[in-house]
Amino acid sequence: MNHINRMNDLEIDASTAGTWTLGDLTVRRIGFGAMRLPQTGEALIPNSVSRDRDQAIAVLRRAVELGVNHIDTAAFYFSPLRSANELINRALAPYPDDLVIATKVGQPRDPSGAWLPHAGPRELRGLVEENLRQLGRDHLDLVNLRIVGTAPVAERFGVLAELRQAGLIRHLGLSNVTPEHLAEAQAIAPVACVQNMYGLGVRPDQEAFVRHCGELGVAFVPFYALAADGRQAGATGDEHEEVRAVARARGVTPAQVRIAWTLHQGPHVLAIPGTGDPAHLQANIAAGALRLTTTELARLDAVHHGTALSGSEAGSSEPG
Repeated sequence: MNHINRMNDLEIDASTAGTWTLGDLTVRRIGFGAMRLPQTGEALIPNSVSRDRDQAIAVLRRAVELGVNHIDTAAFYFSPLRSANELINRALAPYPDDLVIATKVGQPRDPSGAWLPHAGPRELRGLVEENLRQLGRDHLDLVNLRIVGTAPVAERFGVLAELRQAGLIRHLGLSNVTPEHLAEAQAIAPVACVQNMYGLGVRPDQEAFVRHCGELGVAFVPFYALAADGRQAGATGDEHEEVRAVARARGVTPAQVRIAWTLHQGPHVLAIPGTGDPAHLQANIAAGALRLTTTELARLDAVHHGTALSGSEAGSSEPG
């Protein structure tokens, strides 16, 4: 019997990845990251090329149709002509009752797209209000404090905690942080999630932190899980031989293998792959249905830790 799952056989529905709770909000573990939506090519740089507006709106609507109910965005996700928040508002408002929109504040960009110094306590309320205006909301479901360099945590997180008490924010999270930052923030207010750079072959030093978040019931939301070293520029053309081998044996793409591996790191790990391409969107969501075998996971873990064997030494992938 042929047990190989082909890409076309995977169910394209975000519900296949299971769910987790962000505070009291239930989200499907396959979500959508809006960073790349306003532009084509490299994101978060001045003078980036704006994406076709109708295409971006269509991708957002299709994501929700396919069961996505967790969208990650920020007011600083914009190109010369497009804003991720404006696109989300245009595409999805009035918002579905179960849709969770997570945003982040901490280091703004000026109108030209250049990065500004990290926001202090006085500026944070303005950044939260900017997200409220752009999204057309009277409160934000989740706001992550993005830490830049040695920027202080407690005072700034305290400001967000006060806005949470005032009803402008429902839940709080952290982005680009250490376990020490998490402990410092938790002493002030509940933390629903941590967003850090992590993925297959990317930051294996984060593994203990990933597990620690799970033990605390805190969601771990990795960014650049697909782009890896490409970061804002997106995934490069290079891919590890072992990842390609698993993908070939399962009849899926290397990107889908990477998403599936990410989801296998714990039930509290949420994937937020982003794209402006409708076909890539469907493939990303379908990856939530891909169940990797123990043998495949062992091979991919070796890639993650830089101990993978090459070529003939590695053997063939075990079909699932």
